[in-house]
Amino acid sequence: QREHTTILVCGLTMAHDLFIQAALRGIGYKVLAMDVPDNDALQYGREYGNRGQCNPTYFTVGNLVKYLDGLRERGMSKEDIVKNHLFVTAGACGPCRFGTYVTEYRKALRDSGFDGFRVLLFQQTGGLKQATGEGVGLEMNPSFFWGVVRAIMIGDALNALGYRIRPYEVEAGSTDRAIENSKKLISDAFENNTSLPVALFKVRRTMGAVKVDRTKPKPRVGIIGEFWAMTTEGDGNYGLQRFLEAEGAEPDIQLVTAWLLYMIWQGRYDTAQRANLRGYDAKKDEGGSKFSLKGVDVRKRMASLWAGEQVLRGLFQTFAHAIGLYDYHLADMNEIAEISHAFYDNNLRGGEGHMEVGKLIQNVAYSKVNMTLSVKPFGCMPSSSVSDGIQSFITELYPQGIFLPIETNGDGAVNVYSRVQMQLFKAKQLAQKEVDKAVADVGMTIEEVRAYLAKQP
Repeated sequence: QREHTTILVCGLTMAHDLFIQAALRGIGYKVLAMDVPDNDALQYGREYGNRGQCNPTYFTVGNLVKYLDGLRERGMSKEDIVKNHLFVTAGACGPCRFGTYVTEYRKALRDSGFDGFRVLLFQQTGGLKQATGEGVGLEMNPSFFWGVVRAIMIGDALNALGYRIRPYEVEAGSTDRAIENSKKLISDAFENNTSLPVALFKVRRTMGAVKVDRTKPKPRVGIIGEFWAMTTEGDGNYGLQRFLEAEGAEPDIQLVTAWLLYMIWQGRYDTAQRANLRGYDAKKDEGGSKFSLKGVDVRKRMASLWAGEQVLRGLFQTFAHAIGLYDYHLADMNEIAEISHAFYDNNLRGGEGHMEVGKLIQNVAYSKVNMTLSVKPFGCMPSSSVSDGIQSFITELYPQGIFLPIETNGDGAVNVYSRVQMQLFKAKQLAQKEVDKAVADVGMTIEEVRAYLAKQP
């Protein structure tokens, strides 16, 4: 089916989607990264989706229907659309509406006239699930996963580097131009199967040529919360990252790699907990659980998970250093679990689980950022219970922390921007105090510091 089937991908940042597109093209698939979901996609989702869904559902499902409807308007028949396209996205079960995406895709595609269109879901617990349509038509092999994992990690590294540089650029727009050139270098290497290390070193030169002024006082704002809402770079979160930069802040984004580390941590934690169960651990076909450890070498599994984490961390740092991203530390999942356990049980899953609690504690206790934003869709059950409930205990323990939970529903941008601006005022004051203290500690004026840095290579 590869010759006539186009795989549609969308759901992460623009860099991630572009690199996944290029990586899969490099192993022989026809792939197209759709545009970032916008407010038009939201309207499609609301029109064809069930009522009461969270807006990531409306945005992502609506974005697919919008694209397919555009193909139909340009003259392609419904039969050709269904036969020659499929969509790959993430899926899960659990205590949130993320687990109902299968139903939402099925309903929206049926009601919009695309019944039978194939949607494949990558399950968080592993495996590929057919949500709609007939025939998987996608081969899950090492080349596929190796391409996707590299695309995700390199996308993470480039995004982190871009958000680290852009707020301090001397020439407006120079960072964006460098990022676009870097995306092309990396995409060409993926798609044409040329040397990826060479492309990454070219990216380092490209990004390193952007002139910056690090003496500008900028409050650092950590963005946490529901995965999609804090990750997307479009209307789904009101373009929050760019808004923060326009208001004079430096966004501290969360990486997809951290989510992969969280999934590995879950495997290690659950295996250790289950290994201590008393009694007979029956398998599913014996009336027990599909997670049964009967016949499993627990020490070998734990060692494999530990090794997998080390490989993941090593790969990320290799890619990060290759493009010039230094001193970036991935989260220690054991530490996050430990410091958050008193407030949110580590066995509770859904959304980011205890990670959102642990991230806020680290942000304020270790002064990692000047302000923390928790972004969640309107009515998001797991994230709302954390940001509107449990986080209040954290802010009582750390009153110096600036914490703001915000909800997104597609049409509340003015209210959100206003609330963020009010808290940013305090964060800017705090950032200025930090700069003044640092300058005083070195016994120089800010002008002398700028002159000194200008002489450095």
